[in-house]
Amino acid sequence: MPALVLDAYERAEREHFTMSCEPEVGALLSVLAAAVPDRGRILEIGTGVGAGTAWIVSGLTNRMDVEVVTVEMNAETARIAMHASWPPYVRFVIADILTVFDDLGLFDLVFADGQGGKWFGLERTIATLQPGGQLIVDDMEPSSWSLPDQAEKAQEVRLNLITNNDLVSVELHASSGMILATRLRDDIPTPSDVITSPYG
Repeated sequence: MPALVLDAYERAEREHFTMSCEPEVGALLSVLAAAVPDRGRILEIGTGVGAGTAWIVSGLTNRMDVEVVTVEMNAETARIAMHASWPPYVRFVIADILTVFDDLGLFDLVFADGQGGKWFGLERTIATLQPGGQLIVDDMEPSSWSLPDQAEKAQEVRLNLITNNDLVSVELHASSGMILATRLRDDIPTPSDVITSPYG
């Protein structure tokens, strides 16, 4: 694992924080972060103690053109994450995501890891995606459920993403269970825009 990620998991263990994203989820997150376009923006909903943030930063490697916004409603948990060493493009927001959506703008990649923005207000999370932007949610498999209504909420999230006409979505049955969705582009090319291959 990247050093920043190892530090985050060690921090979680030290602080007895048990809700960090699984390593397989984080690894996929780092790959998606690496594909964010120039001057792109990434939103993480649910900072925790910074494991997901660390995976995102690790995927960006030495890039300095991307903005990462990570939102956590628990002030104490957020401050634990903020005390780690982060590059200057990482911005921490301590708030309920449902109260700050209007101030955040649009994003090329969104990781919805908290209940707000996933269980509640998922449509607002989807609305923050740029055309071609990607959304990843985790904790979709029963093995990761610990709360009484989690099965019902996970099914609601699944149906909303899979049936949304603005998204192309796929279920990934690995780790805690994930759904990866891409927002369809608005600019559908006309025949004159299509590049024809010289090889037919």
